[in-house]
Amino acid sequence: MADLSPERILRLEPGVVVLLDQRRLPDEEVELRCTSSAEVAEAIRTLAVRGAPSIGVAAAYAYALAAEQGEDLDEAYARLAGSRPTAVNLVWALEQMRAEPTPERARRLHEHEVACCRRMSAHAVELFEPGTRALTHCNAGGLATSGYGSALGALRSAWEHGRLAHVLVGETRPLLQGARLTAWELETLGIPHAVIADSAAAHLMALGEVDGVVTGADRIAANGDTANKIGTYALAVSAAHHGIPLYVVAPTSTIDLETPTGAEIPIEERDGGEVTTRFAARNPAFDITPAALIAGIVTEQGIHAAPFTESLRRVVRAA
Repeated sequence: MADLSPERILRLEPGVVVLLDQRRLPDEEVELRCTSSAEVAEAIRTLAVRGAPSIGVAAAYAYALAAEQGEDLDEAYARLAGSRPTAVNLVWALEQMRAEPTPERARRLHEHEVACCRRMSAHAVELFEPGTRALTHCNAGGLATSGYGSALGALRSAWEHGRLAHVLVGETRPLLQGARLTAWELETLGIPHAVIADSAAAHLMALGEVDGVVTGADRIAANGDTANKIGTYALAVSAAHHGIPLYVVAPTSTIDLETPTGAEIPIEERDGGEVTTRFAARNPAFDITPAALIAGIVTEQGIHAAPFTESLRRVVRAA
């Protein structure tokens, strides 16, 4: 059985940040060893490590490494913060590290993120009726959160409580985070699942094979608008049409009160070569799901219903 412990996914050793290279999964379990903040930034940019909480933890470890090695910390901060623009956890983690750029602080941040995942997953169990057939998109498991998982953590907890029957996993083109990573995690956990083409989701909803959609988030605006992997918005529209609830599961570190609505969230556009190397291609990595299409947002502090503006403000203040 694969090792999905937090230390296997991400850790800091003397002089090196070690991460499980997610580009090689599920066929190979290979560790990538980064000896500078620049190498970690490149690992984030090229998706060797991905998922909003995980890249935040990776950046925290990289910043601690930069401090130990005498790098210019302003340059390290800028390099890491600019590696991916959409996920707010990246800058949040770096801000947490500025006052105490030590390995101990980075490890505490890592432990905090994993603990948040466990708490939010425990809260999310309430959303599942016995026999629930869920659909999820991209990867919001331990790989994406540096341990346990957000959306996938919720599914894991529901399974352990006897409330989850089956999971449909959108393949998540163009890089197949669902087909490669989420399916691998579900297989490791022994949870029944099937990978589907992204374009099959609405059809399966119409057939009555989906009871709920559960996703993670890369940034949640102050009003509840949510940036997540490209294709989430289409799922939300289809789910709303079929009367199926969509829930977002994410830690408080993903909430950005400085961003009023989803319209202000920067959307990363990646190289079109990830889609096709022969033709011109557009490759936005994320989209925005309006708060009106979200049935609830689950954080480590509980389940929050619309309207989200006040509840999210309280969550951040209490964190």
